[in-house]
Amino acid sequence: MNLRLKRLRELVGYARTLTKEQGLGTMLGRAAGFARRRLLPRPGRYLPCKKALAAQRAEDTSRFPVISILTPLYNTPQKYLERFLSSVQGQTCGAWQLCLADASDEAHAYVGQTVRRLAAADPRIRYIKIENGGIAANTNRAAALVDGEYLALADHDDELAPHAVYTMGKAILAGAKDGVKPQFLYSDEALFLRTPKDAHVAHFKPDYAPEYLMACNYICHLAVFTRALFEAVGGERPECDGAQDHDLFLRMIDEMQRRNASAAPVHIPQVLYYWRVHAASTSGGTGAKPYVEAAARKAVADHLAATGRKGRVEPGKYPGLCHVRWDLPDPPPLVSILIPNKDHTGDLETCLHSIYAKTNYDHYEVIVIENNSTDPATFDYYKTLPQRYEGCRVVTYRGGFNFSAINNFGRQAAKGQYLLLLNNDVEVISHDWLGELVAEASQPGVAACGAMLYYPDDTIQHAGVITGLGGYAGHSHKYHRRGASGYLFRLATVQDYSAVTAACLLVRAEVYDALGGLDEQFTVAFNDVDFCLRIRQAGWRIVWTPYAELYHYESKSRGSDEQDPAKKARFDAERARLYARHGRDNILHDPYYNPNLSLDYEDFRESADLRNLKNGGMTL
Repeated sequence: MNLRLKRLRELVGYARTLTKEQGLGTMLGRAAGFARRRLLPRPGRYLPCKKALAAQRAEDTSRFPVISILTPLYNTPQKYLERFLSSVQGQTCGAWQLCLADASDEAHAYVGQTVRRLAAADPRIRYIKIENGGIAANTNRAAALVDGEYLALADHDDELAPHAVYTMGKAILAGAKDGVKPQFLYSDEALFLRTPKDAHVAHFKPDYAPEYLMACNYICHLAVFTRALFEAVGGERPECDGAQDHDLFLRMIDEMQRRNASAAPVHIPQVLYYWRVHAASTSGGTGAKPYVEAAARKAVADHLAATGRKGRVEPGKYPGLCHVRWDLPDPPPLVSILIPNKDHTGDLETCLHSIYAKTNYDHYEVIVIENNSTDPATFDYYKTLPQRYEGCRVVTYRGGFNFSAINNFGRQAAKGQYLLLLNNDVEVISHDWLGELVAEASQPGVAACGAMLYYPDDTIQHAGVITGLGGYAGHSHKYHRRGASGYLFRLATVQDYSAVTAACLLVRAEVYDALGGLDEQFTVAFNDVDFCLRIRQAGWRIVWTPYAELYHYESKSRGSDEQDPAKKARFDAERARLYARHGRDNILHDPYYNPNLSLDYEDFRESADLRNLKNGGMTL
């Protein structure tokens, strides 16, 4: 009874926090899921099944590389220490080494006694007693003990999943190309209060996302990398204590890409690490260790300096997050804003007035693309635009409605180095919205950038596009409350996405032209998704920023094309074309999402069955 009361109190606390963070509607849905997990927990939700674990133990893993786990010890509570050590010794694959650097004080002598006793019976456990030099220096001391080809980082109060070493080892062998093994891998993780069997939430991460990694250390645990790579960058840096792993990851990736520009860490979508949530742990937020924020900003600033990128690192929207305020190109490039319009002069006027009244970035022109207006007042309105809005002109498209063709026509009149596709039913909110878009889209390797769009009721209409949602594509965090942090801070950080909506899409004109613009066979639907996927296939990245904010007056309850037979036939044909061009499997497996998350909802809830976890990595 006491346990249930405790869990009920946890639920109440969770509900209060979520209501403040994301609103009442989201709270009710999430609290129901929390109640199912916590009041009626499903033991081992984030564990493979026993059959999969038994099969791993029976497998010949003699070819697997040895992974040396680096763990600094410091006054570790006895129970936490024993649980951690047991989680390593209980691995389904024996290709591991545990390297421990103990800086505990005399009052915690049991730490060394416990480890020495186990090390005497298991030569894979290496131990050294050291003076406390901080977490980075202590980790480096542990690294001096290693024999393994690969290293992993683990905290002294956490636990490894039983299949962590097996899954990483198998992924390393499977990922080898021409005899060269992957240099850097990372997994998903879960948080727990008592034991991993009762883990209450998982962090299901995207594949390598460089912009997201500058904003926060989403990679975290479990990270596995070659000893050679670790040594090449000089190990961890004490000056970044608190964000030493974030700093290490950035420097190792920089080193990888210095050797091979296309190199990237490999993501294993399995929960291989369990974070213990307690007062002194950063698993519950960086508030437990305030110096983490300053260290993270230093890590990112040093990464910019090392890669020759120009910008300043500022605090992000939430504690512990970073935002890079990029230097704008010099001279600032001209942006051609393309706005299709058919009548609806009230919407267009709201849009234009907000652009000219609020935009701090001065280097733009506006091209209104008239298409099939029938109201004479519309043409009278057009005549007033050049006098009222400097650099605004109207061009006339003739032909039936085709969103792609209309924008391609407008591009012919554009003079800018960047094109901004913009709906006429949007209204600018933030003054630096256009400068933010230009700054992000002008970064090396980035071709396009999308914005944060809100419905008039301050819920989210667009925060990036995830392919596969609903079988084709959907908007990240749709209907979430404005100001929320989102799943793993994905509403509050600049990050990579597979696509962004053409309701507000900035793209390099050279890339637009090289790809032939929007595909005119996508007359209404999926033209932006197809365009963005083609951008990525050409080797460019797509970025989304929460720092460019606009209202989008699209109705939440607008009619579905399913109601009109002709529109339904067109929509079905465009969906089929999306699959035919890009492949159904590619559409359903967005690299910036996670296969353990639902394709039926846009709120990053977990998949109902978590099949990818239950197979224990056996299908790698």
